[in-house]
Amino acid sequence: MFIAETNIRIHYALTDQMGFVYHGHYAQFYEIGRTEAIRSLGYTYKDIELMGVIMPVIETRFKFLLPAKYDDLITVKTILKEMPENHRIVFFGEIYNQNRQLINVGEVTMYFMQIDGMKKIPMPGELKVKIENHFH
Repeated sequence: MFIAETNIRIHYALTDQMGFVYHGHYAQFYEIGRTEAIRSLGYTYKDIELMGVIMPVIETRFKFLLPAKYDDLITVKTILKEMPENHRIVFFGEIYNQNRQLINVGEVTMYFMQIDGMKKIPMPGELKVKIENHFH
């Protein structure tokens, strides 16, 4: 299993009139978590794109348990529960507030695709090797 954690401070512009983080921002939080998780493996999305690969999101699911509020320091936990197969990768996520309370759970499914032609392809070999190290 691969797990990475990223902290994000909630700034005022992310909140709504109730003082809670607007629900639409959670997709961004999970994206930040994925970006930093991939970075912890030694890659960026730009590196992957230079390999001729893009990773579009094809499905998202979020469950809201508690609200995040202005000035909270949230922790986004990004999890690969299983080794990705073929062209599909599923990132599970958990978001905690500064009191370590679970406030949101999510799942984001992405495909590996060729930039030219938008054809589904297997995960790039270099990235696969890095991820496999967490499943042994």
